[in-house]
Amino acid sequence: MSSTLVRCRWCGDDPLYVRYHDEEWGVPSHDDTHLFEMLVLEGAQAGLSWLTILKKRAGYREAFAGFDAARVARFTPARIEKLMTNPAIVRNRAKINAAVGNARAVLAIREEYGSLDRFLWQFAGNAQQVNGVPDYRSAPARTPASDAMSRALMARGMKFVGSTICYAFMQATGMVDDHEDACFRKAGRKKGGK
Repeated sequence: MSSTLVRCRWCGDDPLYVRYHDEEWGVPSHDDTHLFEMLVLEGAQAGLSWLTILKKRAGYREAFAGFDAARVARFTPARIEKLMTNPAIVRNRAKINAAVGNARAVLAIREEYGSLDRFLWQFAGNAQQVNGVPDYRSAPARTPASDAMSRALMARGMKFVGSTICYAFMQATGMVDDHEDACFRKAGRKKGGK
């Protein structure tokens, strides 16, 4: 009997991707800093591969003040210009401006709801949804919940938060578990995939 773990096929064999899959993707997150980080990174990923963003994640953490929304919200035009020259991140002005503007929106959400966590998890019904996913290609790209999240974020002035980005965010932060059914990380499975 093989001791090789069965993983979602999308993660391939790149060590960075495998570690992200095994340790983070689909794990419920209620940490406001991590939730803001994932909103920024999912927005930055638009049009690019997720592996590209993972490889730049350390650069993003440094460039965006550890994803401290209060600090990012105070970024000046001069700071944004400096970010445009930083090869450790995706140097896309619209995405950088969105991250700063979104940080300001996060502060307003926290003021209204007490936390970003409380606001975002309402779209998941405040509990992880475990979906049957025989093959990663059968997972949806968007759902009514991600549509609602997207509309609510856009209404607060956020950018790069379309429904597809919001659904990827929901998968990444464990609001939904879309691990393939055979994957050892699927909710309810014991370690080792049994």
